[in-house]
Amino acid sequence: MAIDRKQLTRRLMTAAVGVPVAIVFSLVGGIGFLLAMNLVIGVGLFEFYTMMEAKGIEPYKKLGVGAGLGVSWYVYFQGGLFSSLFITLVLIGVMVMELTRRDSKLAVFHISTTILGIFYVAWLGSHIILLRRLGQSAPWGDTGGWFVILAFALAWGSDTGAYFFGHAFGKRKLLPRVSPNKSVEGAVGGIISSLLVATIAKFTFASYLSFLDVMILGIGSSVMATLGDLVESLLKRDVKIKDTSRALPGHGGMLDRFDSVLFVAPLVYYYLHFVVH
Repeated sequence: MAIDRKQLTRRLMTAAVGVPVAIVFSLVGGIGFLLAMNLVIGVGLFEFYTMMEAKGIEPYKKLGVGAGLGVSWYVYFQGGLFSSLFITLVLIGVMVMELTRRDSKLAVFHISTTILGIFYVAWLGSHIILLRRLGQSAPWGDTGGWFVILAFALAWGSDTGAYFFGHAFGKRKLLPRVSPNKSVEGAVGGIISSLLVATIAKFTFASYLSFLDVMILGIGSSVMATLGDLVESLLKRDVKIKDTSRALPGHGGMLDRFDSVLFVAPLVYYYLHFVVH
């Protein structure tokens, strides 16, 4: 499959700006990092709810976006008991609000899609913030920013490898009913690329990783990145849209760019927390 050069150029230009910005915010941390993540989560949630509206569902968009941002703030400030209270109030609040809607035919869908968005985009996305916090207590020094960069690099490295391998060698469809353009060869390319990224990370900023860690994180992250991409493709296919928005030239929307990160960040966080850290 031939590569669309115009699209590739737009992708590279967006990456040339976005990647350095992501690195800087990750390393600097603080409120600036939290606000940057709020932008990702807020836009991602807005795109998700807009997708659901294209399906004829009416999620509580403002409440969902506000609650999603609230989740990230509680995670950042170590909400503890109050984060549980917050989520409980949101859950009850969404269901109670549905009682005020005149047409209750799709009540289950209105409620469930609102809550799904919070957990899918905000909760999974907040694992990037958890990674930043985890690194602050690492025995080898504050590496929180580098933990975040590791997750980004593994996810986007897999995406990049899958993209180029798929276009160059793709023949066998991976899951055509969900994403006709994804191939088995592309998935293999994603694993190779992710393993390469993990190896480079070990010899540059992540010396705490063993070669076994490199293998597990490299392969595991690529598998999770592919699953994250496929899940978002499934949602888009269901509502019959190509991109969640045009927020990022060459990439589509915020969800289109971060769909793999949403699945990779939890894997990296829990692996580093329970195995390496």
